[in-house]
Amino acid sequence: MEFPKDVRYTKEHEWVRVEGNVATVGVTDYAQDSLGDVVYLELPGDGAAVTKDETFGVVESVKAVSDLYSPISGAVIEINDALVDSPEVINDDPYGDAWMLKVEMSAPAELKELLTADEYKKYVEEEK
Repeated sequence: MEFPKDVRYTKEHEWVRVEGNVATVGVTDYAQDSLGDVVYLELPGDGAAVTKDETFGVVESVKAVSDLYSPISGAVIEINDALVDSPEVINDDPYGDAWMLKVEMSAPAELKELLTADEYKKYVEEEK
């Protein structure tokens, strides 16, 4: 299981990677492993507002349907259309090609509330 150190994590198993004021969002390796084979993904459109800890989409696997929760607040500036067409990529590359959204952050201070890689790894180990 991967826990990249260049991203921050939520307890709902989303990750965020920040470059400037843009946050890239996806689901963690632990999340994709727990879900099993992903078969469907629903994401908001460009320009949509997302709010920290509120749902922004849905991921469906052969096992379950799960809401996706935004780790940060802001405006969606890009969605990964290729991922919507091929959601199985989430199982293959959760921290790379399976990014879901790019969000222009409206409250960068929210990042301080997210978990580091070490904190998230410990959280996952306790949750198992």
